[in-house]
Amino acid sequence: GTEVSLLVEKVMKRLLVHVLDLIYVHSYMQLPGSVLTSVLLLSRQIVARGLLDVLREFSDNENDFISVMETVARMSEDGEPTVRAELMEQVPNIAMFLHESRPNFPAAFSRYLVPIVVRYLTDPNNQVRKTSQAALLVLLEQGLISKADMENKVCPVLLDLTEPSSDDDYKIEAVAIMCKVVTMLSKDTVENLLLPRFCDLCSDARLFQVRKVCAANFGEFCSIVGQEATEKLLMPKFFDLCSDTLWGIRKACAECFMVVSNSTSPEVRRAKLSPLFISLISDQSRWVRQAAFQSLGRFISTFANPSSTGLHFREDGALPDVPRCTSDRAVTHTPPNQDGRATPSPEHVSTADAEDMNHFDNNHTPVSGEMHHGFTHTLYNSSNSPPTTNNAKNTKEIEQTDENFNSFHYWRSPLPDISGELEMLSFQTSEEVTEKQEKKEEVELEEEECEDNCPDSKSSHGKATSDQIQMVLDCLQPHMDDPDVQAQVQVLAAALKAAQLDSPADSSPVNSPTESQPDVQPENNTESLSESESVEVQSGSEESPTEEEQTMETPPASESSPNVIPQQLLDQYLSMTDPARAQTVDTEIAKHCAFSLPGVALTLGRQNWHCLKDTYETLATDVQWKVRRTLAFSIHELAVILGDQLTAADLVPIFNGFLKDLDEVRIGVLKHLYDFLKLLHADKRREYLYQLQEFMVTDNSRNWRFRYELAEQLILIIELYSHHDVYDYLRQIALTLCSDKVSEVRWISYKLVVEILQKLYTCGADDLGLNFMNELTVRFCHCSKWVGRQAFAFICQAVVEEDCMPMEQFSQHLLPSLLSLSSDPVANVRVLVAKALRQSVMEKAYFKEPGCAYSDELEDTVMALQSDKDRDVRFFASLDPNKGLMDTAPLM
Repeated sequence: GTEVSLLVEKVMKRLLVHVLDLIYVHSYMQLPGSVLTSVLLLSRQIVARGLLDVLREFSDNENDFISVMETVARMSEDGEPTVRAELMEQVPNIAMFLHESRPNFPAAFSRYLVPIVVRYLTDPNNQVRKTSQAALLVLLEQGLISKADMENKVCPVLLDLTEPSSDDDYKIEAVAIMCKVVTMLSKDTVENLLLPRFCDLCSDARLFQVRKVCAANFGEFCSIVGQEATEKLLMPKFFDLCSDTLWGIRKACAECFMVVSNSTSPEVRRAKLSPLFISLISDQSRWVRQAAFQSLGRFISTFANPSSTGLHFREDGALPDVPRCTSDRAVTHTPPNQDGRATPSPEHVSTADAEDMNHFDNNHTPVSGEMHHGFTHTLYNSSNSPPTTNNAKNTKEIEQTDENFNSFHYWRSPLPDISGELEMLSFQTSEEVTEKQEKKEEVELEEEECEDNCPDSKSSHGKATSDQIQMVLDCLQPHMDDPDVQAQVQVLAAALKAAQLDSPADSSPVNSPTESQPDVQPENNTESLSESESVEVQSGSEESPTEEEQTMETPPASESSPNVIPQQLLDQYLSMTDPARAQTVDTEIAKHCAFSLPGVALTLGRQNWHCLKDTYETLATDVQWKVRRTLAFSIHELAVILGDQLTAADLVPIFNGFLKDLDEVRIGVLKHLYDFLKLLHADKRREYLYQLQEFMVTDNSRNWRFRYELAEQLILIIELYSHHDVYDYLRQIALTLCSDKVSEVRWISYKLVVEILQKLYTCGADDLGLNFMNELTVRFCHCSKWVGRQAFAFICQAVVEEDCMPMEQFSQHLLPSLLSLSSDPVANVRVLVAKALRQSVMEKAYFKEPGCAYSDELEDTVMALQSDKDRDVRFFASLDPNKGLMDTAPLM
């Protein structure tokens, strides 16, 4: 009987193949009559739709499979466009099936289907072409087309269709598909086959649609081919597109500007792309200006340098510190604040140690840890007592630093020992500074008068000292990337200038570490920085200089503070909050400004936060709630960038304002409440315990997702507070959420209760844990509503699964109440009890021990539940714990 059935099945399959072929062949015959023709057309469409099922049936026989594929090849030549389109819609599914069956038919896809897809790219019917283009993209996304087929079959067709003599419609479609395909090809394939043609298409003078497609996809090509090809081949084309006569093309260039910028070197980005972007942002077309302003913040973010910001983005979106080696040398030159704490520069300090990052005076003015005045490494503070300078002390610090040099600084060569040269200079510089301390009168800030007020004392060894200092400076040039070396160079450069002034015979200028600027600039140079072409990182104090500092010559600003972004870009970004921009550019320009502000802040670094502070405060008080909502969703990331000191001074007041805002704004703060609170000091963080209760009140009581989010955040926040604070403040909120009207809120709140219990017992607060368990028993186990009693069963199960407490405590205080619910009149309660006992409690080793007092009672209760009148109760009471557990959330 078995052999007969197999034979019949085989015969039926053979007949099906022939029937399929006959149906297609005879339905394709041009018979008279419109009704008959439409019926036969429908039959061919049905055949096309059922091809995948037919292939699955005959994939075990090679001859039958080949017959079906040959039928597919004949169908691809059908004269009816709807049949061809129907066939092409099935090609991705058939290709996936062939890919899974590759061991049996390794070349079937390349032999039969790829030629069909390629041929349909030039089909005269628009629907067929569109379908084939979509199929090609799907095949590439799934990785079903081999590299050889792409290079030998697909790309040649695309190149033919984009020839200058090609039909306009075909050409425009081919350019679009080529730009989409490029993201799925390798760099070599794109660079060798498609890049030359893309460059030609960017200059197509006849079809603006082609140039527009190229401009819209310009960034993808740049990302694929890399920096060298972008700067050599694509940048000239990009400049032409940005100056195109059609505003739509210029707008497309503005939209992809950030991606293009990421593919260029910092030099090209600053020297070429920045002026080009300024031209777009001042374009005569409002739509171009609008797109440029929307991309402005993203373009500025491409100037970010992790080595200067101290932060970088990971692929998962996190913003960790740049890993750096720690050694004594990293903080040797860091002066103490008035509270005795060191204030290193952001490059050497992680976010976790950000409390030592900045120091604030009474006006909350940030003070960075690096020196930017004169001969000394001492950081002056206007709120301190009058500063004193001790070069001998600094020399000892430098000597100690060289002695403690850590060879683990593997990214640079060891620094030369300059302690001898510095000893030789110590007497001259200390005498020079002592005389300057005695001058308390105000002096002019021009360079000539600074030179006139230099000390009159001259060293008898001026010429020799100048040569030696210059030699030391030359030795330090290869190590200028290190901040410590930069600080030493500043000291030596100032001493060298003083030595030159003391020695008339040696008055020739000496090249500074940055030859593009003079060695000495007047003290008020910091005031003119805002008018220069670029914003410079403030390496020194932001407070007004003392009289002594005003008399001291400073090294060039470029030596101590590298450029960050061009000033024009920053000015344009800051102007986005101007109400006039909303009228002339975009009504939502402030929202775009708020969206990109964290990226701009990261680029400038926390030293230059003062440049953005007023803009941020303006956005935080914007009348549009969408603008404030955008800031609320990103305030935690901005806090990571700025560090805890700036966060406490500038962000906490705004954060407090968001807490009292509309629910649409508060939800942004709530979603990242844990991320923000963990960055604050413990005392500041504790102040928010009193405000957590305010999240329970919403503008709309039906907004249950707000309360759900609060419960999720409280689960994370528990670790930030002591067990006393958790018991006094979070416990009551958790119990209130457990009684919420919405089951989803109650479900997540039960997990919050379990986390609180675990916190209490982990911290050894057994008395508080006992009180909480008694409260849970009274509130839920003895609740008049079955939902409360069901919640108690779930909490007990979660407590056991999470090992929140010793099983002795559980068996004494929670298990008796749980067992009492086994006879509850509501079946849904007994279901949760059965699940908790069978799958969690009885699986604990504590209850399997022979001497356990509750083992017999547990077994009797489970046996009683196994014979319960309710089918679901019997199922969960008899379910093997090792099998897959059924989700009982719908029962809640």
